[in-house]
Amino acid sequence: MDISQMLRALRNSQGCIAALVGVLATSYMYDFPEQGNEHDFVTATPSRCVHAPGEHPHWCLALSRRVAGHEFQLRAPETLHPGARAGEARCFAFFMADHMAVLNMPIDALKRSHTVTSFEPFTLLSALSQVTERIGLVATGSTTFDAPYHIARRFASLDHISGGRAGWNIVTTSNPDAALNFGLEEHIEHGERYRRAREFYDVVTGLWDSWADDAFIRDVEHGIFFDPAKMHVLDHKREYLSVRGPLNIARPVQGWPVIVQAGASEAGRQLAAETAEAVFTAQSDLAAGQKFYADVKGRMQKLGRSREHMKILPACFVVVGDTVVEARAKRAKLDSLVDYANAIASLSIALGHDASKFDPDRPLPDNIPESNASKSGRQRAIDLARRENLTVRQLAQRLGGYSGLAMVGAPKTIADQMEKWLYTEGSDGFTVMFPYLPGGLEDFVALVVPELQRRSLFRRDYEGTTLREHLGLPRPHNRFFP
Repeated sequence: MDISQMLRALRNSQGCIAALVGVLATSYMYDFPEQGNEHDFVTATPSRCVHAPGEHPHWCLALSRRVAGHEFQLRAPETLHPGARAGEARCFAFFMADHMAVLNMPIDALKRSHTVTSFEPFTLLSALSQVTERIGLVATGSTTFDAPYHIARRFASLDHISGGRAGWNIVTTSNPDAALNFGLEEHIEHGERYRRAREFYDVVTGLWDSWADDAFIRDVEHGIFFDPAKMHVLDHKREYLSVRGPLNIARPVQGWPVIVQAGASEAGRQLAAETAEAVFTAQSDLAAGQKFYADVKGRMQKLGRSREHMKILPACFVVVGDTVVEARAKRAKLDSLVDYANAIASLSIALGHDASKFDPDRPLPDNIPESNASKSGRQRAIDLARRENLTVRQLAQRLGGYSGLAMVGAPKTIADQMEKWLYTEGSDGFTVMFPYLPGGLEDFVALVVPELQRRSLFRRDYEGTTLREHLGLPRPHNRFFP
């Protein structure tokens, strides 16, 4: 399924506003013989934004996928044109995750995964920017294996050529094999990666503020291109980074591209509180979601940031049926298609240890040590196993499919659950994920969206042209040129 088809699938939705979407670190391992790309997934995010007393929260659909070169069939921007033009009136964001290495799993599992091949995000999103007008363009940028000057320049360029639609998903890169592709013998320690990320953020945003918004006067009569008094040389020198500056591109249209973050460890939550404007997260239930929401928003408030300047968007796996029974049957069928080789590989990645050495028909061992991989992913797997008393085999099967928050039911029951999360501070919206395409997306658009609209939870039009305006986020002030 190519991007034109995905965007066209949104044609029947009734508009969107102010939200963001992203792909979390879940790789679907459903085995669909003779069905091509059916194991790929898109995400759609309804999102609540700042609203005046008495108004309803704003919702929207957004679009995202993991991209594989043999599936995407992109050769020139014009191949995106028909679907993109039709789709962007109804969705606002395309988010592209990125990998700095092939996933670290056994070859028997890896051979079933399309993640072994993917486009470089900025090349693809730059092409997409030329055949769209409103869709936000969000890409992952690693603070561990890239340079801040490169990141600042790429995102500033994307923001300019798209007219203010860029977003940066800050990641520290948990895959240990990525280190081997960048001249290192072993991965950088988890805490150190986050300390570097915090400094990296300061450098990138400082580079974006290199120029006052009116620095480029382009005085033809006197032959002066810019006002030197409105250029700032960053001259950053701290523990991890040394960057002189200034950035050799004008300040981005949005001031800064929207800052997105997905870490859920202690270090990740603190980084989000200090920097993020949208947070992708994985929460198992409403109580966990409310706890995470209160924690991260409370942290940002203590730092002097407004709670409304961050949108928390937990991942939600949605399976829709005309009835609850039908939806549950769909989910059961999907779970039965998970290949065990991929399932145990997914568990190994989550734990940071080789789970194939565990007895598959006994509970997860109690003494699994922490690794240098994702702290929050490990804890979610352990918590799930303990909470539901799962064997290693059962836990692997869950992680090989989808083990997080799932809304499986009829349109009304799904809308009921989403509404409860929104109005009890469990979330500001959702990263809605579909198990297969195009049917999963089409079911959501045709069945759930009208129910949300009947409740006045789903807005129909854009309120602006930039990603910040879609999200209801303010344009950052220039720290050097007030």
